[in-house]
Amino acid sequence: MIGFPIALVVANGFEWYAHKHLLHGTPRKGQPRYSPAPTNMKSHWAHHKIVRTSAYGDDGYREGLKNWRVSNEVKSLLALTAVTSLVAPVAPFFTLGTYYAAGRYFYVHRRSHLDPEWGKKTIPWHYDHHMNSNQDANWCVTRPWFDYLMGTRVISSDDLAESNPLGITLPAFVEKRVNRLARRLLPNAFARLDENRREEAGNRRQGIDLPMPEVTAAA
Repeated sequence: MIGFPIALVVANGFEWYAHKHLLHGTPRKGQPRYSPAPTNMKSHWAHHKIVRTSAYGDDGYREGLKNWRVSNEVKSLLALTAVTSLVAPVAPFFTLGTYYAAGRYFYVHRRSHLDPEWGKKTIPWHYDHHMNSNQDANWCVTRPWFDYLMGTRVISSDDLAESNPLGITLPAFVEKRVNRLARRLLPNAFARLDENRREEAGNRRQGIDLPMPEVTAAA
């Protein structure tokens, strides 16, 4: 049974890594961004451009698999679960956890862009990913765990932000202890998070908005 929660943590870490390195690509001075999955990167930046110009919405999800970006996302998730299925005979609960994580990723991501108000309230870290001055941050979608661990959560405003680093509704007395413990265990990460918040506030005051890259499938 322990395999199920382990799968959720692994999935969140992979979500962070894949979003940062595969979907956004690595910036290169004087060259296009590099991604080992260039078609996925092209699809993702096309999604960014739509979301950025439609107040966080993306009606492509209403088209379902007829939309090439949605089809690409679903195929990628199915490919990942096909890989984790290989360990099902020895780690069945881990495999089930990856199925759940993939399904929840698609549900949460899709719903947030079809219902922007729900998205802002439920996964504000992903809203910030798209709508902040710098879109190369806030890599997690379902939960912000690895963004807190890696110091890459950039909070745009206190009234929008999640109230604890787990991104889960908790009783007040539990939440206070979680927040204190997180800052005690991850002082360097929280120092970066506090600096990220100040930098984002400064960019907003100055009207700074970093542009999106031009991305092609051959990048």
